[in-house]
Amino acid sequence: QVQLVESGGGSVQAGGSLRLSCAASRYTYSTYFMGWFRQAPGQEREGVAVIYGGGAVVSYADSVKGRFTISQDNAKNTVLQMNSLKPEDTAMYYCAAALSWVPGRIRAADFNIWGQGTQVTVSS
Repeated sequence: QVQLVESGGGSVQAGGSLRLSCAASRYTYSTYFMGWFRQAPGQEREGVAVIYGGGAVVSYADSVKGRFTISQDNAKNTVLQMNSLKPEDTAMYYCAAALSWVPGRIRAADFNIWGQGTQVTVSS
């Protein structure tokens, strides 16, 4: 079973950038769909982006298109580059893995393996 650990969270000003990394205990490039999710206090966990096969499959939530980029810089690391950050991006960000995924809505329930999260705070 793959283990996931997120890193890279922090506090930034609106308009700034942050790079989140998800380190896996084994290769994920061709084994898992990798997803990034976020959850703000009192809110439902929201899908942010999904990637498979180094970009063979990529999907983004509408709220982050053009600002966030998901990538895999090696077989065990999945990156979420976040640019032009807004206060509404503030949330705990989670990395997740799924053995299969059907393109469409990025649903937390479709992902089985989760990291512990890294906090992102964007101030005005």
